[in-house]
Amino acid sequence: MANPNKQKGTAWESLIVAYLRDHHNDAAHRNAQMGRLDIGDIDGYYLHAVEAKAERTITLSSYIAQANREAVHAGQPFGCAVVKRRMRGAADGYVVRDVATDVRLMNRFRDAEELLREYQFDVWFEHDAHHRESV
Repeated sequence: MANPNKQKGTAWESLIVAYLRDHHNDAAHRNAQMGRLDIGDIDGYYLHAVEAKAERTITLSSYIAQANREAVHAGQPFGCAVVKRRMRGAADGYVVRDVATDVRLMNRFRDAEELLREYQFDVWFEHDAHHRESV
């Protein structure tokens, strides 16, 4: 691969996949590029089409537009860009989405937690305690 920017992008995607496999979903993987019907760079980030970006100049608006378009193509409800933080690893990157997408995501979480709390309070209580400890 002669293009150094392509190499950087591929390396960033691979770092994200490794992080997701270790901390989220061991089936996470890089997607093949599909042109105008692209489904995002990475599959396996729950409910998301992921557009990975490792560029010197960050253009959030274009990243989000691309991620949202690719979420539709992938049949995922949410799109996000995972943007590399210079001189840092995958855990220090930024997950970016527009406010409308984030509100839809938070509404889904809220509704799911309310259902769990209402129907399985003990399970919800343990779930809540576990995720509060993670902060």
